[in-house]
Amino acid sequence: MNEEQNIKMWNKCLAILRDNMDAEQFNAWFNPIVAQEFIDNNLTLRVPSQFFVQQIEDRYYQLFSATLRRVYGSEVKLFYTFNIIKDTPSSSVTIAHDNSSVKLNSSVARQTQQVANPFASIELDDIDPQLNPRYTFENYCTSMSNKLAVSVGKAIADDPNCKTFNPMFVFGPTGVGKTHLIQAIGIRIKEKRPRTRVLYTTSRIFELQFTTAHVNKKLNDFINFYQSIDVLILDDIHELAGKTGTQNTFFHIFNHLHQNQKQLIMTSDCCPSDLDGMVPRLISRFKWGMTVELYKPDIELRRDVLRMKAAQDGLELSDEVIEFIAQNVTESIRDLEGIVVALLAHATMLNQDIDLELAKRVIGNTVNVSKKQLSFELIAETVSRFYNLDEQLLYGKSRKREISDARQLVMYLTKKKTQLSSTNIGLKLSRDHATVLHACKQIEQRLSIEKKFRHEVEMIENELR
Repeated sequence: MNEEQNIKMWNKCLAILRDNMDAEQFNAWFNPIVAQEFIDNNLTLRVPSQFFVQQIEDRYYQLFSATLRRVYGSEVKLFYTFNIIKDTPSSSVTIAHDNSSVKLNSSVARQTQQVANPFASIELDDIDPQLNPRYTFENYCTSMSNKLAVSVGKAIADDPNCKTFNPMFVFGPTGVGKTHLIQAIGIRIKEKRPRTRVLYTTSRIFELQFTTAHVNKKLNDFINFYQSIDVLILDDIHELAGKTGTQNTFFHIFNHLHQNQKQLIMTSDCCPSDLDGMVPRLISRFKWGMTVELYKPDIELRRDVLRMKAAQDGLELSDEVIEFIAQNVTESIRDLEGIVVALLAHATMLNQDIDLELAKRVIGNTVNVSKKQLSFELIAETVSRFYNLDEQLLYGKSRKREISDARQLVMYLTKKKTQLSSTNIGLKLSRDHATVLHACKQIEQRLSIEKKFRHEVEMIENELR
């Protein structure tokens, strides 16, 4: 088939697609596609990136496949071509004769041990963002331990003119969801503005690319490529510690992007001021925008993660099992997900019922079961549960007697049983240290004259022990 006929047939496909979806969706996902050739029932489409392929396959497969069969015939096979930042792969999608799902067969050239520097040859609109399509906001659980970071991330993703949080620097221990969060930002940006040049990469890959570019005397190509990015997402920035040459190059890339109102998002295992082995001028720039911490998951987040992961894997977990896991696996979200995978394996491969005994055994073999650490979060949760209150009410402005009393008791017990200062206790509840001191005095007075209240506090303290 000649080029003119191919264009006519592809235009027929576009007309059908345009009639069956919103104009905004059509312009975002199908208008940028170019039909390259149609030979022997093989249709090759040029797409901006692999991300487009993932979105089309996930969102529009039924409509798209039906349209192609109608125009090109039932034997059509679809191939995509696109560039990525490492090599030029070709991915094929075979449309089955029945209504079965699309079969994706990717054939990517084998990587050499060194990461090549192909940046000079890449067309400006043809980069792949390197985002994992599973890391979305829709499957990212939120609680008080990550609420601020998620809010900032959504503000960046939803409003292209929001530069208040530039750069966004996310830090926290391993396994708390940093990578998921920053990729969710990138995915939402691509969903809303597909032509935005978003790139996610790790600092390790950035360093390898820099080294290869330097050896091959292509450092200018490397810098020019990164300076062309609209949203640069760099994971594990602490891995550049001690690598002065890479840091100095990144400094110039950072300056260029920031001065041109391009968004930078970075993660680290510690806050900027605690980064060792970094040049001071780079650390100062990390502090220009918004620095947010992801804390270890609190009890509510741990429960939500377990429920979501179990639902995604088609696993039924009783409330008793979820509560036991949430109370004993406290360090990271990654550990929680690993536990669910292990339970799934026992349920499917060994045909075992998932009960409390199995959960205990799996946890014992997978992670160290943690003893309850007395913390503000644990005290707040215990007090709320004892008085049958929504824990979130403690953090609000309500002055209802039962809520105010519970809030004061949380302050008192935290002051008594942890090393937190009055100031830090107040900050967790959006109060000042004077309010905490007043609350402690009030509780002490009540304990001296209210027998029933004294008994309630003893019961709560026993549960905490």
